[in-house]
Amino acid sequence: MTRRLTEVARKAGVSEATVSRVLNGRDGVSESTRTAVLTALDVLGYERPTKLRGERARLVGLVLPELQNPIFPALAEVVTGSLAQRGLTPALCARTIGGISEPDYVDMLLDHQVSGVIFAGGSYALADAKHEHYRQLTDRGLPVVLVNAGVDELPFPRVSTDDAVAVEQAFGHLRSLGHENIGLVLGSEDHMPSRRKLAAMADAAGWKDDDVERWVGRTSFSMESARVAATKLIDKGATGLICASDVIALGTIRAVRRLGKQVPDDISVIGFDDSGLMTCTDPPLTTIRQPIEMMGQAAVDILVNQIEGVGVNTDELLFEPELVVRGSTGPAGSR
Repeated sequence: MTRRLTEVARKAGVSEATVSRVLNGRDGVSESTRTAVLTALDVLGYERPTKLRGERARLVGLVLPELQNPIFPALAEVVTGSLAQRGLTPALCARTIGGISEPDYVDMLLDHQVSGVIFAGGSYALADAKHEHYRQLTDRGLPVVLVNAGVDELPFPRVSTDDAVAVEQAFGHLRSLGHENIGLVLGSEDHMPSRRKLAAMADAAGWKDDDVERWVGRTSFSMESARVAATKLIDKGATGLICASDVIALGTIRAVRRLGKQVPDDISVIGFDDSGLMTCTDPPLTTIRQPIEMMGQAAVDILVNQIEGVGVNTDELLFEPELVVRGSTGPAGSR
C-alpha cells in the first residue's frame, strides 16, 4: 500500500496524504486534484476502490510510430504524465512492423470516444502517404495536436523543433572545426522534417542540385539503412556528417568503423534528438537536443484548450533546439 501511495502521488504530482484522502473519499481535495489522482491510479494499473470504480476519466490517444527510438518513450513519459495531471487518461498506441496501422488506431480511438489525439512521427509527416484517416478526425471536430512538421493541408496545431536552427547549429559547429565536405543523413525524400533540414543546409552551405545529389544520404531511420547511406557519403569524401536522428547517427558511427576509420579522428558525426544514453555511447554523441519536455507539455496544453473549447491558433509552435557537444566531433584532419 505504501509503495502504491508513493507511485500514485509521484504520477499525479501531489502528496501521499492527498492520495490517501482521495482513495478514502474524504473532503478537502479539489475536483481537479481528485481527478488527477484517479487518473494516475488508472495509468499505473492499480484497481480503484470499489466506490470509485464507476467514475471514468476522459481518454486521450497518443499515437507513436515506434518505441525502439528512445526519443518516443521520452515523449510518451512527458505527455502521459501531463495528461494525468490534467485529469485525462492516456491511451498509448505504438505502431509495429506488421502490427496495427495508424488508420486502424484512429478507428479504435474513435470507437472508444476519445476526447482528443496527439500524434508524433506519424504519416502526417510523409508527403506521399495516405492522410484520409486524419480527415475523419477533422470531420468530427476532434481535438488533435501534431508533434513536429507535417503536410500543410492538415489543419491541426503543431508543436515542432525548429529544423532550420538545428541544421544551422550543426553546420556551424562542423565548419568551426575546419570541415568543408559535410553531408546530411536524412529520412526519405517525402519526410517533411528532413525536407526542412535539407532546405536549411542548402541555404547555409550554398548547395546547388549537384551538391544535394552528392552530399545527401537517405534512410528509413534504422541503423542498418543509415550505415549504407553513410558509407556512400564517406566514400565520396565527407568528413562531417549531420544525421536526422540519434539512431541514424549510431548507424553512421558503425559505418565509419566498418570502413576502418575512427570517430572523430577521421569522421565527425552529429545526431539529432539527444535521446537517452547518448552520453554512454563510444564516443559520447554530439547531437542536437530537442526540448522534448517543453514540447510535450505544450502539446498537452494545446489539446486541453481545444477540449475545453478555448480558441487555439493553428500556427506552428516552433521550439529552438540546443547543440550538445560531446566526443563524436573533432577538428578536420586531426588524425
